[in-house]
Amino acid sequence: MKAKQVSVFLENKLGRLNEVAHILGEAAINISAFTVADTSDFGVLRLIVSDPVKACEVLKEHHFSVRTTDVVLVNSSNRPGALSELLYELDVEGVFIEYLYAFSMNDDKAVIVIRPSDMEKCVNVLSKK
Repeated sequence: MKAKQVSVFLENKLGRLNEVAHILGEAAINISAFTVADTSDFGVLRLIVSDPVKACEVLKEHHFSVRTTDVVLVNSSNRPGALSELLYELDVEGVFIEYLYAFSMNDDKAVIVIRPSDMEKCVNVLSKK
C-alpha cells in the first residue's frame, strides 16, 4: 500500500529530535514509525505519521525544512527469512530499493517501509505475491 512519509531535515544539534516529537505531539499527530539517517552536519528524520499533511504544516510553521515522499508499506510475517523472501521477489523483478526500515507491533506481524526507485513497479510486484 502506498503511503506518505514525512522527511524532516535536522541540524545535528542537541534537542532537535525532541523538538519535532514535541511539536507533533502538541498537534495530536501520532508517530507510527521513524528512522534517522545522519551525516556530520545534518540528519534526515523520516516519519510515518497519522496525518502527514498536518505534520508538514505544523513543522513548517516552526521553521523546519520538510517534504513528503511516497513510500510503500508492506505487511509481512515477523519470522526469520521473511524479509529475504520479500527482497528476493523485488530483486528478481529489478526493483531497486533506495532505503527501507521496518517495525513490529507484535510477535507475528511486521510492517516494512520501502522507498523504491520505481513505485508502480514495486507495488505491482508486491501485489502479485
